Amino acid sequence: MKKLKVCLLLLAITIISVAQTSTIETLADTFERDTLNYSLRFAGRHLVGTPVLSDSADVAHLSHKAFWRATAETVGMNIGLWAFDRYALKGHYAYISWNSIKENFRHGFEWDNDHLATNMFGHPYHGSIYFNAGRSNGFNFWQSELFAIGGSAMWEMFMECEYPSTNDIIATPVGGAALGEIFYRMSDLIINDRSSGGERFGRELATFLVDPMRGFTRIVTGRAWERRSTSGRRFGIPPISIDLSLGGRYITLWDNDEGSRAGVTAKIKVEYGDRYVENARVPYDYFSFLLELQGMRTQPLLSRVEIMGRLLSKELVNWKNLNVNIGLYQHFDFFDSDTIRPERYISHLFPCAVPYKLGSPATVGGGVMARFKPSPTVAFDGYLHLNGIILGGMLTDFYRDYNRNYNWGSGFSIKAALGWQLTNDRVSVCLANQFYRLYTWKGYDQNVDWSLTPEGAPVDVQGDKANSSFNHFEVAVNCRLWRNLYLTTGFDMYIRHSNYDDLTVDNTVGPRIVSKQLGTSLMLTYKL
Repeated sequence: MKKLKVCLLLLAITIISVAQTSTIETLADTFERDTLNYSLRFAGRHLVGTPVLSDSADVAHLSHKAFWRATAETVGMNIGLWAFDRYALKGHYAYISWNSIKENFRHGFEWDNDHLATNMFGHPYHGSIYFNAGRSNGFNFWQSELFAIGGSAMWEMFMECEYPSTNDIIATPVGGAALGEIFYRMSDLIINDRSSGGERFGRELATFLVDPMRGFTRIVTGRAWERRSTSGRRFGIPPISIDLSLGGRYITLWDNDEGSRAGVTAKIKVEYGDRYVENARVPYDYFSFLLELQGMRTQPLLSRVEIMGRLLSKELVNWKNLNVNIGLYQHFDFFDSDTIRPERYISHLFPCAVPYKLGSPATVGGGVMARFKPSPTVAFDGYLHLNGIILGGMLTDFYRDYNRNYNWGSGFSIKAALGWQLTNDRVSVCLANQFYRLYTWKGYDQNVDWSLTPEGAPVDVQGDKANSSFNHFEVAVNCRLWRNLYLTTGFDMYIRHSNYDDLTVDNTVGPRIVSKQLGTSLMLTYKL
């Protein structure tokens, strides 16, 4: 079921990206270009179409709150998923009873040992469905988060005979809000209540795939076939850029010269909204979204997901050739890799065969964004973000329990990027760097022989006693070949440092282990 969720999500994102070509319409009620200052604010961005303001009738229609319907959808989602796990998959965790529920409340929360992809992406995707039960029934971003928290708490305490998970009760609602709001806003671009026939069916099907709960709500309320004089879009059509890339990628380990991989890779990049509005208080009226897939032997299909959603911001500078904006942002990051070289057993101090894994579904922080246009044909843009990581996970070289090969922790991240564009859209260059630092709260002490203790090996731990850092640096160059088609060349570097200060391994106290991966790519990019 969890694999099915991931596949469904990937299919949904692909469909929405293709569907964008038919969602843009020309309406009289458009933004005034002089007010938006297009020449600077959107320099270097290839907008899908002319932005269109939302219709007041649609805003009023979609802002009507239906609490009991949203609650029923949240509860029904949990019951339906439990029934599938119990009667179709026959999962041991789904054989619940009143005794298992009482035991969950008696025992309380602990850290679980599921795969990183399950905990850091699968559960937040599950949370996005709870979130959109509220969002599609008229509630705003913050109110919808309460449905995500409630749905997650119900699942953890009532719907499994495994002890409730500390990490899930954080990652599911918080990461679910990030994914959920993006799905909700992307599905909003597809909807058109003026359409009919085959076009209407296609739009409603695409809406359901992108945002299942919104699609379901439209069916039960009759909105899926209701004809209206307005489009039915909650947000109109904001300034939006969508890049689709497909090509090849080559990866290798930096040290030890022990193998490489090559294969197909694809990226979807979305930039939604205006970075430089005067004052922003509506969450996610600006966000950026990146999804990376790869078809490479031994490597995961879903290799990278990045979300940066603005919660609020204030304009600092709005000059003729300079914009500067400061704000509060939510971040969602997921990086996954797998074995490049064969597993080695030469020494416990040799780096793990997997180069890196990182997930941070619950991150928030402050950021500055700026754009400078020194001449009519050249523009620079960049950002700097400093974030607190409430919950994250990073690959470890030692801790192994069930499906877990990573440490839970909290810490911080620093993100910076600088871009240069010719505003005739012929050439652009972007450099970006992301640094993450995580600290475990409650580590596993490998210096103790737990088999000699009455309790045996501890379960409720975050992993090794360690602090780890992860750095990702990348460069991308885009050159226009023909109209909206570009040649994109890229280089990236992943470096993981793990410090095990409280461990003794092979008579080495406090080992420090480093793994590095280099990658290059050559892709064709189509800008919608």
